[in-house]
This record gives sequence, structure tokens and C-alpha cells, in this order.
Amino acid sequence: ERISRLIQIQADKREDIETCYSGDIAAIVGIKNITTGDTLCDEDHPILLEPPSFPDPVISMAIEPKTKLDQEKMATALQRLSEEDPTFWVYTHEDTGQTIIAGMGELHLEIIRDRMFREFKVDANAGKPQIAYRETITTNAHGVGK
Repeated sequence: ERISRLIQIQADKREDIETCYSGDIAAIVGIKNITTGDTLCDEDHPILLEPPSFPDPVISMAIEPKTKLDQEKMATALQRLSEEDPTFWVYTHEDTGQTIIAGMGELHLEIIRDRMFREFKVDANAGKPQIAYRETITTNAHGVGK
């Protein structure tokens, strides 16, 4: 694989660059089998760096496509978005079966929903996750019947 573009990103500005150096943060276009946090180096001089640590998400929402036909497209979109953003998680709640998205704040999750619509053409409803209530016996009881 070849890098087709090398881009330096600062805030909302993007600038094509020819080179980047150790410690620089850059975006590349053209390579498919890499993820956020990977280290790229010379094959003849491999460098093993500890991957960056990212905080766990602090907010979660249930999400579902507006139409059942978009269920598979939504799953694909969420998978791709979670691969490029290590602070965004997606999972299926084991008790309720809901698809849950989790991120660093409400704005973060709104941006995810907006990107799903713009880049993957999937419109979705989001809301509070359902609570899976469980009733269980916690103490001994004595019953009398007729």
C-alpha cells in the first residue's frame, strides 16, 4: 500500500504536507489496514512504541435506525466510526438487545450521528438506554397457603 496524501490537521484547518517527523501528528490517506495510535516506521528499522491510552466514554445513548432496512447499514457505519475513534464505543446491551453508543459527551455523540447521516446515509433515533430491571429474592421468606 502507498500513502496517497499526508495531511497536517490543526483545529479545522487541513494542510497537505510532504514529510512529518518523530512526534508529529498527521493524517494519511491511502492505507486501509491501520488504526488510530499505530506507529509507522521504516521496515528496516522497526520502532515499537507503547500505544496511547484513551479515556473511557462518560455518556451513553441507545440508537436505532429510523427504518428497519437501515439496520445493517447502521451497524457497518458504527463499526467503521468506532475503528477510527478510540473514545467512541458501540455495543449491544446483553439484557435489552439495544444498540448502545458511548462517547465523551453529548456533542461527541451528536457528531457521530451527523457523520452517520452524511457519510453513510443512515438516519437514526437516539435516546436513553432502557433499564433492565431484575427481580430477585434477597432474603429468606416463609409462606402459608390453603
